[in-house]
Amino acid sequence: MASINNVTEFIFLGLSPNQDVQKVCFVIFLLLYTAILLGNFLIVLTVMTSRSLGSPMYFFLSYLSFVEICYASTTTPKLISDLLAERKAISLWGCMSQVFFLHFFAGTENFLLTVMAYDRYVAIFKPLSYTTIMNWQVCVFLVGISWVGAFVHSLSQILLIFHLPFCGPNVIDHYFCDVFPLLNLACSDTFLIGLLIIANGGTLSVISFIFLLASYVAILLHVRTQTPEGRPKALSTCGSHITVVTLFFAPCIFIYLRPSTTLPVDKMVAVFYTVITPLLNPVIYSLRNAEVKKAMKRLWIRTMKVEER
Repeated sequence: MASINNVTEFIFLGLSPNQDVQKVCFVIFLLLYTAILLGNFLIVLTVMTSRSLGSPMYFFLSYLSFVEICYASTTTPKLISDLLAERKAISLWGCMSQVFFLHFFAGTENFLLTVMAYDRYVAIFKPLSYTTIMNWQVCVFLVGISWVGAFVHSLSQILLIFHLPFCGPNVIDHYFCDVFPLLNLACSDTFLIGLLIIANGGTLSVISFIFLLASYVAILLHVRTQTPEGRPKALSTCGSHITVVTLFFAPCIFIYLRPSTTLPVDKMVAVFYTVITPLLNPVIYSLRNAEVKKAMKRLWIRTMKVEER
């Protein structure tokens, strides 16, 4: 860090200065975070214990749910604890760690959604060769590439802001640390760094989003030529994926594909992609997927039988 950096901690303003609103938010976000943990853990457990969910699609889905737990846990526990705290502080190193893991798990989700789109593309366009192309070695490799790609993305983001001098003020009008709020507090010219962050984060989101939409459009056009028997299942699966992709990428593009400025609506948008999206993903995949619902039902029956013994 630069020698003129005399900031050792940052102060969050949080979601609202009103104490009554904070108490209500504490209850709401505690319930939402609990639902995130339970819902995503249920999908992981269901996929791991169900023989009917042994295809690559569900293998990737279980990893996505695990990433959602980690992603939400990067910011939500701190948010919940700060809602009851008079002084919402985070150390400089804690702030940098939060930025790193936030972008690491968001990047992993980005790449996993791309991998899941590729999996559906192969399943629909090359059904006879699907098991050969998407064998377990390939699946593990793709998941590994997702983690590595996310690490490179997150490391590049943190390196861009790690050397910045922070000499005051240290108040962040947000409820977690992120690159743009930190740029606004830096005691140096951050125009070029802001452009690099946009190129790294915003452009990556746009390219991934366009690629995913193009893939699913091609899949949907191809599904129209299939037999009526297989069409509903393919449409349901693709519909779930498209919904999740839109929920994840739309807020990210709004936040990271613009100049390094903060807007009043940013905190509400951040709540959406750090809390609401991880909450909705297991709901979308379970309610729109008959196989997942059947597997969850069988898991529940087995659990009840064990308890009766």
